[in-house]
Amino acid sequence: MKIKLLALSLFMGSVSLFAQDYFPINDGVKAKKNNNYTAFTNAKIYVTPTQVIEKGTLLIQNGKVVQVGKSVSIPKNAVVEDLEGKSIYPSFVDIFSDFGVKKPERASGGGRSAQYGPEREGFYWNDHIMPENNAINEFKYDSKKAGELRKAGFGTVNAHIEDGIARGTGLLVALNDEGSEAQRILSDKSAQYFSFTKSVAKSQSYPSSLMGAMALMRQMYYDMDWYSKGNVDTKDRSLEALIANKGLVQVFDAGDNGNVLRADKIGDLFGIQYVILAGGDEYERIDDIKATNAKLILPLNFPDAYDVSNPYQAKYIALKDMRHWNLAPSNPKVLADNGIEFTITLHGLKSPSDLKEKLMKAIAYGLPKTKALEALTTIPASILGKSGQVGSLQAGSQANFLITSGEIFDKGTILYENWVQGSKNIIQSMDIVDIRGDYNLSVGANTYTVSVTGSVDKPKAEIKKGDETLESKIAYDDDWLNLAFSEDGMGSYRMVAHVMPGSQTITGKVILPNGDESTATMTQTKPFEEKSTPEETEKPELVALTYPNVGYGYKTKPKQENILFKNATVWTGEAVLENTDVLVKNGKISKVGKNLKASGATVVDATGKHLTAGIIDEHSHIAALAINEGGQNSSAEVRMKDVIDPKDMGIYRDLAGGVTTIQLLHGSANPIGGRSAILRLKWGENADGLIFPNSPKFIKFALGENVKQSNWGSYSRFPQTRMGVEQVYTDYFQRAKEYDTKKKSGQPYRYDEEMETLAEILNGERFITCHSYVQSEINMMMKVAEKFGFRMNTFTHILEGYKLADKMAKHGVGGSTFSDWWAYKYEVNDAIPYNAAIMASQGVTVAINSDDAEMSRRLNQEAGKTVKYGGVSEIEAWKMVTLNPAKLLHLDDRVGSIEEGKDADLVLWSDHPLSVYAKAEKTMIEGTVYFDLEKDKMLRESAKKERNQLIGMMLNEKKKGGKTKTPVQSKKEQFNCDTL
Repeated sequence: MKIKLLALSLFMGSVSLFAQDYFPINDGVKAKKNNNYTAFTNAKIYVTPTQVIEKGTLLIQNGKVVQVGKSVSIPKNAVVEDLEGKSIYPSFVDIFSDFGVKKPERASGGGRSAQYGPEREGFYWNDHIMPENNAINEFKYDSKKAGELRKAGFGTVNAHIEDGIARGTGLLVALNDEGSEAQRILSDKSAQYFSFTKSVAKSQSYPSSLMGAMALMRQMYYDMDWYSKGNVDTKDRSLEALIANKGLVQVFDAGDNGNVLRADKIGDLFGIQYVILAGGDEYERIDDIKATNAKLILPLNFPDAYDVSNPYQAKYIALKDMRHWNLAPSNPKVLADNGIEFTITLHGLKSPSDLKEKLMKAIAYGLPKTKALEALTTIPASILGKSGQVGSLQAGSQANFLITSGEIFDKGTILYENWVQGSKNIIQSMDIVDIRGDYNLSVGANTYTVSVTGSVDKPKAEIKKGDETLESKIAYDDDWLNLAFSEDGMGSYRMVAHVMPGSQTITGKVILPNGDESTATMTQTKPFEEKSTPEETEKPELVALTYPNVGYGYKTKPKQENILFKNATVWTGEAVLENTDVLVKNGKISKVGKNLKASGATVVDATGKHLTAGIIDEHSHIAALAINEGGQNSSAEVRMKDVIDPKDMGIYRDLAGGVTTIQLLHGSANPIGGRSAILRLKWGENADGLIFPNSPKFIKFALGENVKQSNWGSYSRFPQTRMGVEQVYTDYFQRAKEYDTKKKSGQPYRYDEEMETLAEILNGERFITCHSYVQSEINMMMKVAEKFGFRMNTFTHILEGYKLADKMAKHGVGGSTFSDWWAYKYEVNDAIPYNAAIMASQGVTVAINSDDAEMSRRLNQEAGKTVKYGGVSEIEAWKMVTLNPAKLLHLDDRVGSIEEGKDADLVLWSDHPLSVYAKAEKTMIEGTVYFDLEKDKMLRESAKKERNQLIGMMLNEKKKGGKTKTPVQSKKEQFNCDTL
């Protein structure tokens, strides 16, 4: 009767809630406004995660919390519900959802060519920038999905269109089936959303890379500022929306720790503090993440264990992936321990019902329950500026709350009801009888033991006769029990019984194997006790983090040392000195000579070994997450430093081959490529730590088949011919010249990252490395440079350089070439292995480069080939991978040779460095050893041991019934210039 009265009062209350005072009444007599209260008494009430009231009262009216406390005066017109022994929590809030929002349809692929221009008019020039989109316009309340979310404990979600780079605004909606749209929508513009992923609904090709997306975002903000100052005559609806929405919460979909940092850097550049969707791997770079000061939205989609029962499949799993499986559940604890504020999202989970299991796992790995509750209630409310409405049960907030049987994150706790805006939603009836426990079952003359476990609403049963376990099945619904079991030699039994509250005896009918009916009685012998399994009580075993957190990473970051190399054969760059000592002190080459002494320095006996400067690769594509931005014929606005991958094993392998510095180049998809990054291969550092400090500025240009699109399926992007390539350069440099003139004039100008970069070339502030093959194009490029008053710095590849080496020397351009690559495409048919020697003979500064992740590990051998092909001396050959590339990169005052005062970037070789038998025993950068051959042996053994340890853990996970997934052999992309 009490339930019926409560339901009636709520219904009457809903009339007053959902009707508007100024709406006309055309379908009957206007009902009197219902101002009844509902009081929940004797409950343990979590007003906030840290404000808890024992045996308190929660009073609500008209969908709002009126009062909460221990001594609440209950009005006469209140329906009272006694919740003795139960708990009340605020309903959860998810601020990263697509609830009720129509998903964009994927654009159909069109024809033979990519779409280079936008398809819209009156909007921003790039279709993937759509801040004018408002999720409210695509919203349709989904009762079924709302029910799933309520079952997981949610009362409010913040939904948006998960599509595009600038995605538009979201809406905050209450999951109230009984409410009107006007009541449910708490905010129709709750936040503005961004990502690095372009729209699936739009076909415009740019950007085609992560670095392109970052450049586009930067230019978007520059354009917004230019537009906001009234400098544009036409109306841009996208920029108008950006300006209008800049006061909203700014949410960024990053998705991994690297992108969290990338997003934050864009925000810092424009004074924006994003709230960032994390990736669950922030524990790897926690200090960097903490330094962003960003609030994070944290998914709990911890990876399942791999099924490693097949050893052949198991060998394809990367150690870093196995390690992430082990460490990912600790990520929330690590964030909490470091004072990083985060909220939890369902994003990334297969189903909302997975949330509790994931939360319990995070708690088992050390996440405090209070922090977990804050992440689901007060923190998301605070981020959205809605603390007074949702996320707590303070007076005046919405009546969004959960009624549970106990502590919400305990395994056996039942979620009974989820009230949203004062509307009751039954998840599990509070009147259900808990039948769990141990019983004796009597069926005629036979007696069985029954153990009922599991959850209250979905119990499990184990039936035994003596020591024999019988096959059984149990169903329990609406207080009706159905129990079926089979006994060998006897047949099947099926018992049906109605369970009465408070009774320890369950009596019902049973259908015997012969079809007759009889009476069966289950008498409880022991009540159910929720027990944790050993796996739940044992502290999870976590493997150690390394720097970087992949195989061959170091437990601690390498540190700078003072080292004295004794009795080495020293290749200075200009001479070879026998039995010579080199002292490294404070990261510099301190002394070179004989019989040197240094107190406190580590002494390395280098007798019979060779000491050289570190190898420098002028043309590399390792350690990058992207190489080409081919969406436009010029991508001067993109930066390779934006996509550095400090976890790339190519770094470690290069160190093992004696390489200490590389120029990370953009690819050759377009005539004007992206800006280079010069890296020092400091294995274990983050992306910023790899960048060579105060290094000169470079950019990649390209000529030939790739840029005129001979090798890929585009038939609409200019240029299509070699003469078109020349016109691209002429047009862009003319535009850059005009841009620079206006900038220097002091007149207002639109900041253009692309033009800024090209103007730097004209002003001698940025150097060009140009992909090149054919003599005619090389000649053309030098003429274009001379026309605009600058010189080319380096022609890379330059396989026909021998044909015009004299002109190259006159122009002052260097050549960075292959030792003996040819015939891999038509335009290299005239390549010869004597190219390097011929160019050098004409006074061209020549380097040997790799353009290949495999070749870069043996550039010492590539240099050796030039001794055979062309007869250059060993010293000159060695310069081609050390001092000469340093000169081409304008770093020869710091690296490239062994001279007192230069940086201690050195390699100790086991043999003659040009020999195929030579191994790099130690590779150091600025006096820090980043590769050691003996340590490498230990790392190999450590990696084997750790793999076996993790495989054992995964086998145990499968044994205890945990979810597993089949390993898939992964393909690691190896980039070079022809990677389009």
